Amino acid sequence: MYAISNLKFPFELKSDQKEAVNSWINNNCKGSIIFSTGTGKTEIAFECARRAAIIFKHRSEINGLNNFENTSNNFQFRILYLIPRLVLIEQNVKRLIKYGISEKDIGVYSGDRKNIREITISTYQSAINNISLVEASDMIILDEIHLISETATEYNRILNFISTEPEKAILGLTATINEQDPRFANIMSIAPPVKKYMIRDAVTDGRLAEPRIIPITVNLTPIEEKIYRDISKNITSLSRQLGDFDPKKISSVLKSGGYRSRLAKAWFRNVRERKELLSESRNKLKEAVRIVRKHNSEPIMIFSETIKSIRKLEGMLREVGIEARCIHNEISSIDRKRILEEWGRNFFPLLSVHTLEIGYDIPNVRIAIIISNNSNNNQIAQRIGRVIRKTTKKDYALIYVIFVKDTKDKNILRMAKSTINGRVIDKQMKLTFFN
Repeated sequence: MYAISNLKFPFELKSDQKEAVNSWINNNCKGSIIFSTGTGKTEIAFECARRAAIIFKHRSEINGLNNFENTSNNFQFRILYLIPRLVLIEQNVKRLIKYGISEKDIGVYSGDRKNIREITISTYQSAINNISLVEASDMIILDEIHLISETATEYNRILNFISTEPEKAILGLTATINEQDPRFANIMSIAPPVKKYMIRDAVTDGRLAEPRIIPITVNLTPIEEKIYRDISKNITSLSRQLGDFDPKKISSVLKSGGYRSRLAKAWFRNVRERKELLSESRNKLKEAVRIVRKHNSEPIMIFSETIKSIRKLEGMLREVGIEARCIHNEISSIDRKRILEEWGRNFFPLLSVHTLEIGYDIPNVRIAIIISNNSNNNQIAQRIGRVIRKTTKKDYALIYVIFVKDTKDKNILRMAKSTINGRVIDKQMKLTFFN
């Protein structure tokens, strides 16, 4: 019996989850499932693996493999579950054990742990460094598959290798992906979407808590405003010299060398400086402090774009007697685990740069503060998705979006609304936008 055959949920999968599993099976066990955060992608993946193992066993019997009792993979259906963050490893191990999988059948291949089992959980980086992990697997689950864009050269090596192994079962998981973006052409070819269930669908169906977006506008300080104007003038001047305002086209100039390449580098440097200025705006951070003080006895997730901005905010919170913690990619995995365990007990505001956007479950948290000015649709969906997982104690979530008026910052509000809002939801759910 295969290890995944022992999978047993203490609940029944929702109809949308069952449809996703069937769609993937009917596509020859290949493809991506695009499901909103909080709608059970992990459970879908486990059930896909269980069903795929049945098919694998049937094919093995047809091919006569069951007659070779000494074949090393005779009674194994080897699953490789690739995740983007170390912090997600233990979460997935615990969930597998909870669903009936024996701990002895679960391996972890990352850092100082190099245990390969019938079900192995690893990070993308570890798989890149040991491609034999991919080669030896019968099924590969690619969590947050949108990270394997063609601009992420190292990650994309995994997809390129998979493309040479057509017999493997391939499952991609993500909350959102732009299917028209040429950066995802490889994904669309190897693991095309087979089922979608977006945030707006899940909110309409009552599967997610009602998101209440609260827009808050602030002004730049006089000094910040002067810096913002100067940087914006530089960007406009450089764009005219380059003959383009499109970041993708300007990016292609970087490789050309010479004068135009230097102009492109200067363009991106100025864009980065403007983003940092908006993320670290004094009035924006002061407003975040005010909101935290308003909700001073429950966990709050605060998202920003730079480590510098969350460290500043951490200091400002401490000045008013509020303990907070920062979590980002410079924090060790051990310290991250400790911080997450203490969150909601020893402190309530958790300040994050990307780390908790992806995958980590925080079902009881209902308040998010977004102070970044990122224009990435997927990151916005991930951030909102972190706090709208429905529980018996949570029917709605508050998403504070703090932005600097009359600047590029205003795009964040438009994107946040478009992620969850639409005429159907606005009419049926009567979503509230507080002013």
